[in-house]
Amino acid sequence: MNAPEPLLQRLAQVPGMGAGRRRLVLLFSQLGDFDSLEYAQAFAPVLPRLEAAGIDTLAIGIGELPGRDRFCAFTGFPADRLMVEAEPHLHRALGLYGGLQTPGGAWPGLLLMCAGIGSPGTLAEVLRGYTGDRQAPQRLASSLFALAGGEGFQRPFELATVRLRNMAEVLANWRTYVPRDDFLTQRGGTFLLEADDTLLYSYRDRGMLGFSATMARPLSFLDPYLGAP
Repeated sequence: MNAPEPLLQRLAQVPGMGAGRRRLVLLFSQLGDFDSLEYAQAFAPVLPRLEAAGIDTLAIGIGELPGRDRFCAFTGFPADRLMVEAEPHLHRALGLYGGLQTPGGAWPGLLLMCAGIGSPGTLAEVLRGYTGDRQAPQRLASSLFALAGGEGFQRPFELATVRLRNMAEVLANWRTYVPRDDFLTQRGGTFLLEADDTLLYSYRDRGMLGFSATMARPLSFLDPYLGAP
């Protein structure tokens, strides 16, 4: 199956992202969204491995250039791999989930999604951040978390601490990350294309904190192309 035509049209407009190499396209939600920050933080360290494996990576997020610059400085995601658009035209063209739509603008829908309404898996993922996950990698080096169970895996409160740091960064710079509130509920997606435009993998976010089909190891879909870490 070929990749969706709106995606191919966008890639054709980006220098260096034409056919001939595998291409990984990340559709981030709003730059100030938990999912965007956390997904970018997961990808930043592995981008050199993707390049070495012949996979070009492009992310497209909802926001503006000042937000892109701050987002990249905070997450470590390279600015030359991240495009921003003020409105989610490509997200909509690809049929990505727009989030829970409610009267009164985006905020009521966002708050309901944070509570798990119209956002499957959100509450379980929030809980995992507090209880820990022995199937997920360690995120922080602090010995404080070792007291909660050891080393070498995601300890209790470890992921919640990462998310708290992300939240503090966004709230302190809200209008830089989120110039408009209209698209707070818009979800993203992931698309991996073969050199001939065949769609090798796709994932469409279904809710908050659901940017991967395997949240414990969000990049595991790349294992067949990179090998397990």
